[in-house]
Amino acid sequence: MTRMMDRAALAALAVALTGAASVPAAAQVRDAVYRGTLVCDKLPFFETAVREAIEVTIAGGAVTKYSHIVRLRDRNEATPETGAGKLEGQAISLQGEWAGKNDSYKASYSGTFVRRSAKLTGTQTWTHDGKTTTRNCTGAIKRPLRAFLPRDRKKTAE
Repeated sequence: MTRMMDRAALAALAVALTGAASVPAAAQVRDAVYRGTLVCDKLPFFETAVREAIEVTIAGGAVTKYSHIVRLRDRNEATPETGAGKLEGQAISLQGEWAGKNDSYKASYSGTFVRRSAKLTGTQTWTHDGKTTTRNCTGAIKRPLRAFLPRDRKKTAE
């Protein structure tokens, strides 16, 4: 009797492991807030290249929003770059824009997810004093480990 129960338990374990191994990579958990940095080439009208924070929110399998801190003259600007994007399998693409008092730009970044992070590359097309300048950017975003992601709490009956 115990031998039959052991075989049944082993068979159930094998089925469970086979099912877990056949989950496609696209079904991995993507819904989270991803944080990271972007480093962009130096602008001709600004002294240095700077590292800036970026935050991307993915919910329901789609990029719902992102924001990127804009730093000019060694301080954060009052408004961040904002935009949205697309997820297609492991690929992510972001499009956004920013406008300050005298400057503005349109941005486009793309990358590919590997596990819980994505490396991004892209461009920003700036308008400054009536002139247009394009600069390249690179960076990465990463989500916290799954154990640290917020969990959905079941509502209790009142």
